[in-house]
Amino acid sequence: MRVTCVLGTRPEAIKLAPVILALRARGIGCDIVSTGQHREMQGQALAGFGLAPDHDLALMRPDQTLTHLTAGALEGLAPLLPALRPDWLLVQGDTTTAFAAALAGFYAGVRVGHVEAGLRSWNPLAPWPEEANRSLVARLATRHFAPTPLAAKNLRREGISPRAIAVTGNTGIDALLMAAARVAGDAELAARFAFLDPKRRLVLVTGHRRENFSGGLDRIARAVAALAARPDVQVVFALHMNPRAEAPARAALGHLPNVHLLPPQGHAEFVWLMKRAHLVVTDSGGVQEEAPSLGRPVLVTRNESDRPEAITAGTAKLVGTDGATLLREAVRLLDDEEAWRRMARAENPYGDGQAASRIVEALLAEGARAPAIALPLMEDTHPAKPMFRGSLDAAGIRPQGGRRRPLHLPAGCAGGAAKPSRRRRRPALEGTD
Repeated sequence: MRVTCVLGTRPEAIKLAPVILALRARGIGCDIVSTGQHREMQGQALAGFGLAPDHDLALMRPDQTLTHLTAGALEGLAPLLPALRPDWLLVQGDTTTAFAAALAGFYAGVRVGHVEAGLRSWNPLAPWPEEANRSLVARLATRHFAPTPLAAKNLRREGISPRAIAVTGNTGIDALLMAAARVAGDAELAARFAFLDPKRRLVLVTGHRRENFSGGLDRIARAVAALAARPDVQVVFALHMNPRAEAPARAALGHLPNVHLLPPQGHAEFVWLMKRAHLVVTDSGGVQEEAPSLGRPVLVTRNESDRPEAITAGTAKLVGTDGATLLREAVRLLDDEEAWRRMARAENPYGDGQAASRIVEALLAEGARAPAIALPLMEDTHPAKPMFRGSLDAAGIRPQGGRRRPLHLPAGCAGGAAKPSRRRRRPALEGTD
């Protein structure tokens, strides 16, 4: 069996690395394809696990647009996938890379496995464009690796067959535990952060969400500045490479002596900082999952969360981007030891560090390359009748009539062709191919 993993961002690299290592440990060929969506941060993350891309589409450019990235990924993967001939194409999460790669795999007739499937906010604008990306990947995937039972429930709610879903835990926890073991007692790594005052409690902050660009990051930064005025507190703000995410932090915090604005950190470095922190303030989905495994309370600076499990479990609290609310909750966790302990001791709902092994076992159970099968392709698609009802392997493609043309997909991608409907034919829609 052969697998291709397509990634382009730091979170994808971190969360696919355990899967890649588990595949190779079982002797399964695994090609790493990078789109270069966030080249430097993604490469840094892979290197932390001793990995590097086998193929690089090198799409990153200054002020890149989602349109450029999507089109470039499709164009780059179109000739590459037939050359690699994978039995499975794995994507992770909800990035534009994940969506474009899943679509490229679908076009190439390759079975797609979606790692971290089923996260939903049910608001297409928050997070944007991630909520749309992951919903679209669900329409294209053959296998859905859900991190939690709630994520699996979300997929079933959308019509995905339970047989196509496996609850595996989150591979980010696999990566976290691997990194935590590496950084324990690492004197060289500790020396890099010798500027931290051991007498002051550390508040670790990140912020980068697009939906927070219009004022949200400014309010967060000002609240952090007020918090940093306390003599018992020091702040590390791990910046993002996006200038629009970085600018508010620099403007509000750059002049404060007990605030340290750091460039984007490697995974091991960030894990070390999380272990050292008293609490974490973030709009990052991955950090919401990781910090509770280290017993660190998380204040989530988003108005809606696609990770409600952490909030329900009590490991994280949704505070939004209102500065007064953020400041109040942070002060409470600094001054109320019992409140801090309740969050720090809550059980992390995101897994036990064995997610990658479960994913590999599921892929092995599915088997290697399946023979291509021909399915009828609709000449037209009525707008009120979506072409895809749930996952392809569960529902298949049900033609509405008209001229048939074969669409070659691997077995397992569809439940078989249904008989043509007898309803009256409509004219072909332009551009449906």
